[in-house]
Amino acid sequence: MGGFEGHLYPGLSLFFYGLYHARLVSRALICNYPVQYLPRYPWSKGRWARLQQVCYVGLVKILSAFILAAQELHNIQGQFVLISKIYHQRNFLYRKQWQHFTLYMAFFLSGCVDVVSQNLLPQRCAALEQGAQALGMFLFLPLMVSHIQDSEGVELQSHVLLTQAIFLLALVVVAELWAPDMLQLWVMKAFFYMLTGSWLIQIGFMLYKPISGYKWMDDDENDIIFVTTFFCWHVAFIAILMIWVYGFSVVWYCYIC
Repeated sequence: MGGFEGHLYPGLSLFFYGLYHARLVSRALICNYPVQYLPRYPWSKGRWARLQQVCYVGLVKILSAFILAAQELHNIQGQFVLISKIYHQRNFLYRKQWQHFTLYMAFFLSGCVDVVSQNLLPQRCAALEQGAQALGMFLFLPLMVSHIQDSEGVELQSHVLLTQAIFLLALVVVAELWAPDMLQLWVMKAFFYMLTGSWLIQIGFMLYKPISGYKWMDDDENDIIFVTTFFCWHVAFIAILMIWVYGFSVVWYCYIC
């Protein structure tokens, strides 16, 4: 996730995935449905009825993983290899890029599990989907911890806050394995997915395309302090957004549908 696009595209993917979960949990609360098994009705009984019943979330995950991997390859200069042998020495190359590819592979596998569980198995296996999601979080967290080892200043502070959000998201996803239908966990999962995504986008702007036009300074204490302030604003913004999603869902399902 190097460069501006490397932060923007994964951030958008996580944010919209969290927004999707916010919509699911809002509908479950309003309509009194199990959050994992919301009813889906075909628009018609004709040729396209089966296609309209397909769950597309897993397919979107797979497509997003391919797009992110392609974007990563596009930014690599030279041949993308794991090990370079020069003068009888072994050197690992592109360490951060391989970390990114490992993360994208986890998203790809999670999407494949979703597709198989929701569209191919005779009965959906939600535990399998949640297990794949938890595995992705287990990969995301240590990769992010090692990712910031050579960072400093604004970059270090912003990624520490990102790691904090990922850690809390991983806790929620793991707890969900034992309480899959607890709405409180789904609310927290949606919240932390959107927070992780929005903050990842913010990091891209701070490090590579600052909105003010002035570069953030690593040796300026005020800049480092304001990184934490902006993170707190993101927390408040996501909370307000979730309230808005719930309010819009109330209007939609109670007065329009």
